[in-house]
Amino acid sequence: MKKKNPETINDFFNDKYGKNGTSTRHEFERKAEAYMVAELVKDSRKKAHMTQEQLADKLKVNRAYISKIESASSDVRISTLRKIVELGLGGKLHISVEL
Repeated sequence: MKKKNPETINDFFNDKYGKNGTSTRHEFERKAEAYMVAELVKDSRKKAHMTQEQLADKLKVNRAYISKIESASSDVRISTLRKIVELGLGGKLHISVEL
């Protein structure tokens, strides 16, 4: 019997990664968040017309560290993200919470 297509994106995620609260869903969400931060850093660096090497030099880290962040290979602390955005790129980091 052919499986029917999910009706919503949440149905798709439930089918593929498990329901909210499960370890597989939590791991998927953690990786998705890391990917979004990585893309934010990469896009911001490119808008600033900087290479990974230039950003690394400005932050006094090695280029591999910037590459690791941009490839979502590790979680990024807020303090690290603030340093990248404000010191490295000359921007301002805003964090918002909605309840």
